[in-house]
Amino acid sequence: MASAEGSDLTELVNVGRSVARYFARIGITEIAQLRNQDPVELYERMSAAHGERLDPCLLDTVMSAVDQAEGQPGRPWWHYTPERKRLLADEGREEG
Repeated sequence: MASAEGSDLTELVNVGRSVARYFARIGITEIAQLRNQDPVELYERMSAAHGERLDPCLLDTVMSAVDQAEGQPGRPWWHYTPERKRLLADEGREEG
């Protein structure tokens, strides 16, 4: 598991260079910056910075990254899919 003190986001499970670039576009360049963040807000900011709604599965990855930054074990991104779908439904947001 990645150290929450590290600065290389790609140390996190599910975060490769492409996802790290999405984070960087919204000013997140260190693992510690993910602590206490709202994954849905981060995803919305990423989509806005990209100019269009990004794949909702990216939100699963963001949820995983935030959990890891807060000390939770790394889990596959698809572990978060049911929670993401529930969150978006609760907020009345559409997917895709």
